[in-house]
Amino acid sequence: MLLDGNSLTYRAFFALPTDMATASGQVTNAVFGFTSMLVNLIKDHHPDRIVVAWDRPEPTFRHDTVPNYKAQREAPPDILQQQKGLVRQVIDALQIPMIDAVGYEADDVIATLATEGRNGGFDVIIVTGDRDAYQLVDDPYVKVLYNRRGVSDYVLYDEAGIYDRTGVTPVQYPEYAALRGDPSDNLPGVPGVGEKTAAKLINDFGGIDGVYANLDQLTPKLRSSLVDNEATVRMNITATPLVRDVPLERHLEGLQQGEWDRENVRQLFNFLEFRSLWDRLLEATSSAGEKPTELDSAIDVLVRVIHAPAEADELFADLIAQAQPISVEPAWSSVPGRSALCGLGIAIDDRNSVFVGQEALRTPRLKELFGSLSIRGHGVKELVRWLLFQGIATHGIDFDTKVAAYLVDPADTAYALEELAARYLHVTLSTATGTKSGQLDLGGDDDLATNTAIRAAAVDLLIEHLHEALRVRGLQQLYETIENPLVGVLARMEFTGVRVDVDELRRLNKELTQETNKLDSEIQELAGEAFRVNSTQQLRTILFDKLKLAPQKKTKTGFSTDAASLEKLRGQHPIVEKLLRYREVDKLRSTYGEGLLAEVADDGRIHATFNQTVARTGRLSSDAPNLHNIPIRSDEGRKFRQAFLPAEGYELLVADYNQIELRVIAHLAQDPGLIDAFERGTDIHNVTAARVFGVAESDVIKSQRAKAKMVSYGLAYGMESFGLAQRLGIAVDEADTILRAYFVAFPSVKAYMDATVDEARDKGYTETLFGRRRLIPELSSTNFRIRQAGERQAMNAGIQGLAADIFKVALVKLDDSLSKAGLQSRVVLQVHDEIVVEAPPEERDLVETLTLDAMQHAAELSVPLEVNIGWAKTWADAK
Repeated sequence: MLLDGNSLTYRAFFALPTDMATASGQVTNAVFGFTSMLVNLIKDHHPDRIVVAWDRPEPTFRHDTVPNYKAQREAPPDILQQQKGLVRQVIDALQIPMIDAVGYEADDVIATLATEGRNGGFDVIIVTGDRDAYQLVDDPYVKVLYNRRGVSDYVLYDEAGIYDRTGVTPVQYPEYAALRGDPSDNLPGVPGVGEKTAAKLINDFGGIDGVYANLDQLTPKLRSSLVDNEATVRMNITATPLVRDVPLERHLEGLQQGEWDRENVRQLFNFLEFRSLWDRLLEATSSAGEKPTELDSAIDVLVRVIHAPAEADELFADLIAQAQPISVEPAWSSVPGRSALCGLGIAIDDRNSVFVGQEALRTPRLKELFGSLSIRGHGVKELVRWLLFQGIATHGIDFDTKVAAYLVDPADTAYALEELAARYLHVTLSTATGTKSGQLDLGGDDDLATNTAIRAAAVDLLIEHLHEALRVRGLQQLYETIENPLVGVLARMEFTGVRVDVDELRRLNKELTQETNKLDSEIQELAGEAFRVNSTQQLRTILFDKLKLAPQKKTKTGFSTDAASLEKLRGQHPIVEKLLRYREVDKLRSTYGEGLLAEVADDGRIHATFNQTVARTGRLSSDAPNLHNIPIRSDEGRKFRQAFLPAEGYELLVADYNQIELRVIAHLAQDPGLIDAFERGTDIHNVTAARVFGVAESDVIKSQRAKAKMVSYGLAYGMESFGLAQRLGIAVDEADTILRAYFVAFPSVKAYMDATVDEARDKGYTETLFGRRRLIPELSSTNFRIRQAGERQAMNAGIQGLAADIFKVALVKLDDSLSKAGLQSRVVLQVHDEIVVEAPPEERDLVETLTLDAMQHAAELSVPLEVNIGWAKTWADAK
């Protein structure tokens, strides 16, 4: 089996989404796709030997003989390039030989080895996505397994298959391709000669020479096209035949797979997080009867199912008497925390778990259970929220395995209990079912009750492992004092929700709908014909075919009409301005005009979800709806905030940190200039502009202040000259000059950033003052651009991470202070650096004092933490 490494890696990359990545952030779509292909090939064909051929970076003989050969090909994306090394690592770990040859393509190497194999009596299968290999098919010895699309859509061609597909034999294929041309290699064909015409010409006249010897038998149009393009056809015929005698350093007899080290491959697959692929590889390569998985068969616990409330009362009474935290796992009918609770799994001890059914939970003692005992679980917030809606306040949260796993590895995305069980316990939860006796077994049908009880046991077993993982990374205090208490705070915020003016939201939705419709009509009028504005294909036709605007970039499906491309078309035609405004308004209409209305509950309040385990920096986010994306500075954003109200008889307090990222930079860098500016309480952007542009603070003009502000905030996100130039709409050289001037004015900032990158490169991670870690494996990449991205992440992580820690501390302290003071006031929203509190007028002064104290003293920095406070009857008016 001969594999075209470049072709298959390229196909895999474009077949799978680029958001496939490891917990450390390494994109793996191409290497996963290639490895999946390889495993399937081994399983389906059981080849005696496999060889992978690669292209080399140097020009080939075809570049010397054919002008502009492959010149049209764009450089492959960086995230594809960086994975080629990983693909090679997988192949090398499996001891599969790889080969290439200077001056030749992988196709030529494969042609040479296929010829050797045929002559040596081998059956050869060539695996590729390149049609040039069709010419190598030679019954009964050589076949082509052609990758049509994706990672699993193949067709195996023999000579009859090639003829059915192309209309010519493999021997005729090079001359057929010379007539037809090959756009992928930048080999132009004869205009008017497609696949069917090329095949007919070759079959009728026996080849290129025969075609040109019989031009008088052809139609005038075809004859003229062939004559005009004869030079092109003759040039193509020098490039399309594959070389079958490449001078290789190793030949087929020396290209045999070695014995691969099982542990070495397993570690590589673990690093790439290919757990399912590891099982598939073992299955594909194991002998009959060998177990293909290293997971244990079971968590060895007995499961009891309780359906009667009386039996549940007895169990709950026993648990309360033990006065120990309980490990629980809820079973939801659909969305966790927002749907019916079908039942509850509870780990009784190391050997026993129970499932308490929906009916059995309908007992007053449920309130006593959760009011008396701390709970352990995986994603506890959803259960705490549900309990609050049942009028049950939990005693406390002892441990949340999902939040702990997030702290251990903030670069993961889902933190599924199944994944953690496989990683730490070496068990699989996905196939666990119960027998009639309740003993865990691996066979049978899905059993919700047994599965849920087993999952509760898994939570209980995971706690010790995650405690240890937190301890060895120095994350225990961060977890215990910030992240764990925050779970309850967020659950209470979600339960409380925030009141909205439904009539005002409807009015805004109507207003946006009217403007959207008006813009739609104006766009079609400017286009000169009716079309669907939201149809990318139709919009392309209008912009680039009819109006002849200059395309900015090309995607796989055609010229791009994304926002960045449209921005670059501003000024070319009035339709562009209308389109940009249309998209802005239509997004507001759908996301907030309709989106917010859809989330209003029966109590007239929106109960958004606040996510604690999403952002790698430690920042909180929200969804259902995403309140963090309501525009802050636009008029439309302000209008939507106008619809957020306090409860009747209450007021809203809005408190937000003033320039927290810049204050964090000043503290971390210990820059005297920044510290002095913050201590004096002056306009930090004015001070920055004065230093950067070399003028007195009193002489700073508006444009200079704006540029200085952009630099300051950009640094918090690791922005460099190119990004600054894009933001300010200036040349990269000018942006670079401004950045250099900033670092001259504030040299300690530059020193801090350099030191942060060096430290992260040594350790492999960054760490905030509170101990929050972020792994940055990109810093050790051999690819310059990936390393650069890692450096930006390293600069960003410490700043954003500390700002996130400070905000979370403030949120926990404020919630605790309001509770201890016995106030009716409650936190209802968190958005970016803002905390929104709903308070009755009589509590106003105390709430303001408690809020300022919690936020200003969340951390002791070298500069004061300044907090802006506003009171009003709407969210907008308080800002």
